[in-house]
Amino acid sequence: MAEFSQTNVHPMASTGNQTNRNTGVEYDPDLFAGIRINRSAVERRAASISTRRSVKKNYQAAWLLRALSCIDLTTLAGDDTPGRVRRLCQKARRPVRQDILDALGVGDLNLTAAAVCVYHNLIETAVRELEGSGIPVAAVSTGFPAGQIPLPLKLAQISESVAAGASEIDIVISRGKVLTADWQGLYDEVRAFRKACGDAHLKTILATGELATLSNVAKASWVCMMAGADFIKTSTGKESVNATLPYSLVMVRAIRDYQDLTGYRIGYKPAGGISKAKEALNYLILVKEELGKQWINSSLFRIGASSLLGDIERQLEHHVSGSYSAQHRHPTG
Repeated sequence: MAEFSQTNVHPMASTGNQTNRNTGVEYDPDLFAGIRINRSAVERRAASISTRRSVKKNYQAAWLLRALSCIDLTTLAGDDTPGRVRRLCQKARRPVRQDILDALGVGDLNLTAAAVCVYHNLIETAVRELEGSGIPVAAVSTGFPAGQIPLPLKLAQISESVAAGASEIDIVISRGKVLTADWQGLYDEVRAFRKACGDAHLKTILATGELATLSNVAKASWVCMMAGADFIKTSTGKESVNATLPYSLVMVRAIRDYQDLTGYRIGYKPAGGISKAKEALNYLILVKEELGKQWINSSLFRIGASSLLGDIERQLEHHVSGSYSAQHRHPTG
């Protein structure tokens, strides 16, 4: 466990040899127009993730600690209150009980969640509660989750959220532009979002479950990265199908190809429906195998979740004590 740094909070896209954010590239449809994804091959590869690799004992505990340091603790409900957000921020500061961390020998590493993600009207509450922690506040924007509002309103939302203190903006793309193959329109829109974000980092949500084909997922990934996205993200968590390993495989391979072309490392974020520690391990394994261990940190890998943290803490307590505890001993908010 000693390999963990003193804090999990890093500037995005600052690892390895790359020190600059993705500036994007000029729109060039030739870079992605010929993409055709073999669904059966993707599904076979994705299915092998959970069967070929097994992480046990101390190694599993170390991987779970890394997973919790990459979680964007999220609350995006209609009944969110300042009190709920304050509790979530406190959990982000101290994601695992101190006695468990001490028993694992990592009690002095200041492990925290990667970020707290909220709606716009609760940004200031989260910023105040996280002051001095180094944990960024992320805000969903651009008409989340459907994105069915005019572009000027989307840009105004981004600007207002940045002004309120959000340092990461999770935008939703216009799925209609993907389904009608309006790739130039999608590029222009995301490029405008990137400009509106300023110094805040742009995470583009593809809503993969609504894009019809894996080829569309790959092409949308390329267009968003070309337009300057810092992260590409699977889902809003509100679709009928959210993060899956096949979608993720397509997206991380697009990230790999984009890095080969431009030198920029783009972050990846699966979100929606990830509630079990084993699922989180599968995503970590996928990213490590496809992109390399340099991606396994909060600057380039995030998991969008709320209930996942409780199961990770429960598994860590089992590793320490040999017994599973009741779920209510591990609240997340």
